[in-house]
Amino acid sequence: MRILVVEDDPLLAESLVRALQQQGYGVGHARRGQDADTALRTHRFDLLLLDIGLPDVDGFEVLRRLRARADTTPVLVVTAREAVDERVHGLDLGADDYLTKPFSLSELEARVRALLRRAKPALAARIVVGALTVDSAARRAKIDGQPVELTAREWTLLELFLSRPGHALSKLAIALNTVEVYVSRLRAKLEPAGIVIRTVRGFGYLWEQPDAA
Repeated sequence: MRILVVEDDPLLAESLVRALQQQGYGVGHARRGQDADTALRTHRFDLLLLDIGLPDVDGFEVLRRLRARADTTPVLVVTAREAVDERVHGLDLGADDYLTKPFSLSELEARVRALLRRAKPALAARIVVGALTVDSAARRAKIDGQPVELTAREWTLLELFLSRPGHALSKLAIALNTVEVYVSRLRAKLEPAGIVIRTVRGFGYLWEQPDAA
């Protein structure tokens, strides 16, 4: 799952990005509202963590533009503004949840999980691709009946490829730091099943499954 963190405070942004990455999410970061708007127009994210007090275009305007495009990406507003009318304004613009600073990381992570559960495209409980069998509910994968051990970030990649078959995915859309390393590891683990993760030069990666699948 890919999350865009929009936060201009460098220390808080670093903390949020690190905490979410440790939970296995792919995380992108934008410091300015205009940069966030551009990223949201050109790439797909599963969740937006949005600060309001940004140095150029404020978070409310980013949110307004997002919903004006009929973009339904879940939005968690994270801000130091405590006034009730501010929260109401954000919710009226289309925010899905609201968290006031300061907050605990455990609460943030719980709210992120809740929003992603609502928005996540459902994968079939059992997926078979060639010799690969994936149990999405139990988070288990097997090749010819033999377990394949995957890290949290490798699972993130696998679910992403399975949810978008036939689509080339850009590195920004995947939004994992050192994405080349994780793609390389996943590619090696799935190679025995006849699955190819092809590099599309200048863009990203394309999942190619066996013809028999």
